[in-house]
Amino acid sequence: MRNVKYPIGLKLILITTVLLLFSLGSLTFLVTYFMGQETQITAESNNYTINTRSAAAVENELTTLRANVMLLLDMLNSAGSAGALSRQATAFFFERNQNIASIVLRNQGEQTNQRFLINNRFFLSNELDIQSVNDFIDTNADIIERASLGETVILNAAPVFKYPILSMIFQWNEGGIEQAAVILFSSESLSANLGTGSTNVSFLINHQGDLLVHNDFNLVQAGTNYASLPLVQAMWENNDSSRQIMFSSTDGQQYFGAYNRLNLGDLGVITIIAADMVFEPIYANMLRNIYLTITILFLTVIFIYFFSKTITTPIRFLTAASNEIEQGHFLIELKPRTQDEIGLLTKRFVKMGQGLAERERLKDTFGRFINKDIAEKALRGELTLGGETKYVTIFFSDIRSFTAISEKLEPFEVVEFLNQYMTQMVQCVNKTGGVVDKFIGDAIMAVWGAPISAGSPAQDALNCVRAAMMMRSALIEFNKDRGGDKKPIIRIGCGINTGPVVAGQIGSNDRMEYTVIGDAVNFASRTESLNKPLGTDILITGNTYELIKDHIIAEQMPSVTVKGKEKPVHMYAVVNLRNAPDIKGTGSQGPQSIAQVRNMLGIPTPDFSKVNLDEEEKKYQIKG
Repeated sequence: MRNVKYPIGLKLILITTVLLLFSLGSLTFLVTYFMGQETQITAESNNYTINTRSAAAVENELTTLRANVMLLLDMLNSAGSAGALSRQATAFFFERNQNIASIVLRNQGEQTNQRFLINNRFFLSNELDIQSVNDFIDTNADIIERASLGETVILNAAPVFKYPILSMIFQWNEGGIEQAAVILFSSESLSANLGTGSTNVSFLINHQGDLLVHNDFNLVQAGTNYASLPLVQAMWENNDSSRQIMFSSTDGQQYFGAYNRLNLGDLGVITIIAADMVFEPIYANMLRNIYLTITILFLTVIFIYFFSKTITTPIRFLTAASNEIEQGHFLIELKPRTQDEIGLLTKRFVKMGQGLAERERLKDTFGRFINKDIAEKALRGELTLGGETKYVTIFFSDIRSFTAISEKLEPFEVVEFLNQYMTQMVQCVNKTGGVVDKFIGDAIMAVWGAPISAGSPAQDALNCVRAAMMMRSALIEFNKDRGGDKKPIIRIGCGINTGPVVAGQIGSNDRMEYTVIGDAVNFASRTESLNKPLGTDILITGNTYELIKDHIIAEQMPSVTVKGKEKPVHMYAVVNLRNAPDIKGTGSQGPQSIAQVRNMLGIPTPDFSKVNLDEEEKKYQIKG
């Protein structure tokens, strides 16, 4: 830091850009928030006021309508229903109340004793069928009967008449006889009172939630029911006459809603307005503020761009250099262009690249002789002499008749052939998480579970068997272009055993290697040598089989007495993996028995009765 002449802190004054965004953003948020609160209060108040006025107008009109009809019925009752005075009073009434289509009086409990007062002009001018009155009366006979007992009901008659008509039904007593008075009247004046032209939508429902009046007549004519509307449910549940709430419809749209319950007929006047419509001016104002913020920010960025080139230019060079390092090009050509903290960082960056190049060279060199994970630990100085007990799976493989093959090849041809073979086999080990412990001539020793485990001994064992199966497939491909003395067909045997070993750095302070030792290793080696007399290519011990038997197809071989084991042991020939994917182009999952494996690989079926018990230094003895 003593070499820094121009501290970069002076240039951090450009933090005003962040402050600008924070201040304008906060201002926009606060203005939008408080304006939204005020707008919501105003919208709720306006919505409630409209609802209250609409409810008062509707109740006044319905009350007036009922009073006028009751006055007419009183006059008819006094004058006699069949006299000229009654007919004149009826005609005069319909002349003054042209919105009333019909008045029907029906005795309690009697369906035939009915009296009809019909406004013929109403039906003619609106091209309506008078017969629809009878249809409506018959359809709602039960409700009319209830009304004769004292209940006042308002019904939607539009579905019957196909015209905006409502029906008010209430009790009427004439000469001591309980009757139901049914008034059919136009709802057009009520629609006007509900303010259908405003942004707020008001409508009228009855005690059942049936829509009576709405600015969309199609909904009324269809007999729409709003009983499930949250606002309507709140109106029925709350013990009050009016309220303003906010609710969400079934489609997720939010609304401001107000209701007023009318005493007449247990009606409800509902007024709603969409929240999006209320807040639309707020959203527009917020958008203008955002545009203003973007404009100011754009001008600020232009100013910062020209002012901050002394910082951005060296940073661009450092960014390009970091991309080179990310791609593995550690030796970079980069010179400091400034004398501030960035200049000092550039010098350190170049030295870091040089250190990484040296470290990668050492890691690559080590990796060619030992496992990459072990090389990484060695570079970090984490490897010391000593070991630990681990439960691992050990793998041995060997080329059949390798001595005879090598005698027919030149030394350089033997090396070339082995390199090609080992490359493919080692890839199978690496892909399944194994570690190649060592090469012993044409033999390969690998370990799963040390120094890194897949999570459990069973998983390590299964990965080892998967590697052996991959080697089988790779060897089949390897042999496709081979044949003859110079390119002989290659067959291998694989032996796998699972058990406890001592794993760690074996050797001296001058030279050490990471390996595993123990009886489990020797058992794996002897297991591999049994492939030839047993006519198999992959053999596993009972220890391994018990761990993964649910995941593989394997056949038990005759019990064998192995050198170093007092009792005969069981060996299993691996046939295939269970639920193995289909082999491309064949539609088959591969072999399902050891006989099929032998046929596929060209391995002769052994005659166990003729096996030489002294072969392979008496490492095995087959029990009949």
